[in-house]
Amino acid sequence: MAAVVDPAGSSTSPKGFRAGAVYAGMKTYGEGKLDLAILASDLPCTVAATFTKNVLHSASVDVNRAHLAAGRPRAVVVNAGIANSSTGVRGFADGEQMAAWAGEMLQLPARDVLVCSTGVIGHFLPMEKIERGLAKIALAADGGPELARAFMTTDTRPKRGSVTFGPYTLGGCCKGSGMIHPNMATMLAFLTTDAPIEQGFLQRSLGAVVDRSFNLLSIDGDTSPSDTVLLFANGAAGGNPIDEASPLREEFEEALEALCTYLAKEMARDGEGATKLIEVTVSGAASFADASAVGLCGADGRTLECALLAPELGFVGEPVRVNAAVVLALHAAGFIPVIGPIGCVPGNGTDQLVNINADTVAGNIAAAVGARQLIFLTDIDGVRGPENTVAHDLSEALARQWIADGTIGGGMIPKVEACLHALALSVPVQIVDGRRSHSLRNLAGSGTTFTR
Repeated sequence: MAAVVDPAGSSTSPKGFRAGAVYAGMKTYGEGKLDLAILASDLPCTVAATFTKNVLHSASVDVNRAHLAAGRPRAVVVNAGIANSSTGVRGFADGEQMAAWAGEMLQLPARDVLVCSTGVIGHFLPMEKIERGLAKIALAADGGPELARAFMTTDTRPKRGSVTFGPYTLGGCCKGSGMIHPNMATMLAFLTTDAPIEQGFLQRSLGAVVDRSFNLLSIDGDTSPSDTVLLFANGAAGGNPIDEASPLREEFEEALEALCTYLAKEMARDGEGATKLIEVTVSGAASFADASAVGLCGADGRTLECALLAPELGFVGEPVRVNAAVVLALHAAGFIPVIGPIGCVPGNGTDQLVNINADTVAGNIAAAVGARQLIFLTDIDGVRGPENTVAHDLSEALARQWIADGTIGGGMIPKVEACLHALALSVPVQIVDGRRSHSLRNLAGSGTTFTR
């Protein structure tokens, strides 16, 4: 039976977790606002964590990595309004002080408390406000909903839930609605369970699930220095530790993936300016790793800057510049860019979106990134010559002649022209029949290969 997420659940739904929050004055004042919170376990925990892959990372991330290496964290203190990022040595010291103050309140050493901050980058934390605010926090077993509200920034609503597996509960909350792109950007998530879970298995499970949920989320193409997902397991519900050999292993993994996927989609639904939730499905991949694709269009990050093709054609463009950095950055991060044929005509303040021929897009991008090979999978067996036979090797000169005399016509023209554009920049090109099985590592003799 598939795990079902209860949207009324929270990080304190599992046994042995308490939370509380106050308004300390870091956000602009508003009725009912909260901006400082603590989540804590009554019992020692095993903890797993994943952090931003951004080269720039915040002081909180540095503090947390140190505390995870030195202690056994069982609590997290979080503030909203100021991110404590790009704050240097002072930022690290302020993060350590937050942990120490929260630790005193919880009667824990500072190394057993983790720290998260979200909000404006480049500003120091108002430590006096934080110290006064922490003294006012009252932890409660039903404090999870307050926690979910306290670390909202541009979010319009809290995002939380819980799911059960076996005799255990897994709960969580997250924040994030803008500056989000693949690899867990501008988001914080705090997950808890009352199951006893072996630490190595807990970390491996969280890493794998984050890759299949939060790391596949995109809202606006930006990334953040503060991204953090924490998972605390305190074993308060008893039982034998869950590990790779446990009969509850699969149930736990399914519950974790269900909750993280639900929370990731909630962030997308609440994205800044979002009116639709769009899911990109990649089919035909040999494995999940092969399917780690990022769906974007050429207007994202101005990947494809265009000029209008002809006024009478309306919003139809042709590429004049490819921002290869966007494509190469995604590829370097282990993603497969899947780019829709929509480009932008740059304007003063607002870009005009235009349609582009998909073959033209492929040829331009392959040339811009210096692809090792460009392969067009089509529903034909290759380019046919005047006698209707497939040309397995087709020179640039002969291809242009066949376009000129009408041998190549219709929808084949932009495809062949895209091939020639990439070929001119030394990218090997083939047109292959996609209806047949091929080994992409050995396409010799298949379809049409273009030559100089």
